Amino acid sequence: MNDPDKRVLPLVVRIERAAPPQRTDALEAAARAVLALLDDPRALSGEWAADVKLWETTGIRKVVRRARGAEWRRVLDLPGLTVTVRTAEVRVHPPVPLDAWPRDLSRLQVSGTDLADTEEPGPFEPPVIWFNPGLGMTAGKAMAQVGHAAQLAWWATPEEARTAWRESGFALAVREADPEHWAALEDSGLPVVRDAGFTEIAPGSCTAVADAPWLPRGADTAWGPLRRS
Repeated sequence: MNDPDKRVLPLVVRIERAAPPQRTDALEAAARAVLALLDDPRALSGEWAADVKLWETTGIRKVVRRARGAEWRRVLDLPGLTVTVRTAEVRVHPPVPLDAWPRDLSRLQVSGTDLADTEEPGPFEPPVIWFNPGLGMTAGKAMAQVGHAAQLAWWATPEEARTAWRESGFALAVREADPEHWAALEDSGLPVVRDAGFTEIAPGSCTAVADAPWLPRGADTAWGPLRRS
């Protein structure tokens, strides 16, 4: 039986048939949505705080679903917040029990999130979340992984840097690393995500690394089920 205290963080990406978002835009919106929720007063001491605390102490699992049309409009009526990055809209909701999702979220599909970039992403500045070039994750899976990386980075960010990051609207980039760079990132001591293996990839796979000028190198900044080995 599942632990009744287990929580999962729902992320919903808007994918309209006629105008799906660019993959990189969706990844960046997901990471920024996680940061926005973590810093929201409702998550810190308000009505979402108890669920966020349970979620953080039992494993920071995230599940990405897609919505369009009326589905998306119903999602907007549920508690949460929406982040828009260029072509992508992602809504993040406070954590819900693993087996008791709100009806308008539970009816949404997990499949169908295999987005693509129709052109190369533009120039970027740090902070950046790098993802593993060798895993071939769907966009939905990758959105969850970069969300994990953003969360680990937030926990490792000093307060002064948090203030600046918050004032920038949690600006960040998400990019695929080349193999040589990825090998260096895995051993850098930066926050690194190792997947629990619920879907798509093998347990323990290293999926994403967060890099920012203020993050310490050489320290184990990962946590719980995502802890570095």
